[in-house]
Amino acid sequence: MLNKNVQKALQEFKSRVIQQARSRLTKGNKNASKELYDSLSGNVTVSPNSFGLEFYMNPYGVFQDRGVKGTKSGSSLDNFSYKESSNLVGVEYHTGALSKWAKIRGIQPRGKSGRFGSYRTMGFILANTIKQRGIKPSLFFTKPFEEAFNDLPEDLIEAYGLDVEEFLQQSLTSNLN
Repeated sequence: MLNKNVQKALQEFKSRVIQQARSRLTKGNKNASKELYDSLSGNVTVSPNSFGLEFYMNPYGVFQDRGVKGTKSGSSLDNFSYKESSNLVGVEYHTGALSKWAKIRGIQPRGKSGRFGSYRTMGFILANTIKQRGIKPSLFFTKPFEEAFNDLPEDLIEAYGLDVEEFLQQSLTSNLN
């Protein structure tokens, strides 16, 4: 009986965190391709002596959530930073990820004559800008996690006599790394 209650509470916690994180992505205008939105998921496992909760997302979601410091400015909550020697422009050259993003958003550079440039050019411009200025922390996942954690039922904490906050933080940190 206890396991059913614990599993139900953890399922509700997981669902709430994912729903709120998705909502924050959309409201924060960070949902252009929906890849990160669609990748958010979780897994709850409950056994007689333990329970587990894991969250999953595309790897770049961590950088969107926690931020990345650029070579010239910016901030990161986890000390992620671009080095002067990092090859973000080379990555753009091979993947075209920022070019695709610019096309989805309809962002194109204009030349001196007023003609539109290519999305590929915009991808390189964006890569250079991101490398220099970094990515601002959005906390799209951290905030919903903390808010939902504060509302976890007391009986869940008492049921196992664990320091749930430490356990969930460890679990979250290990999955994000």
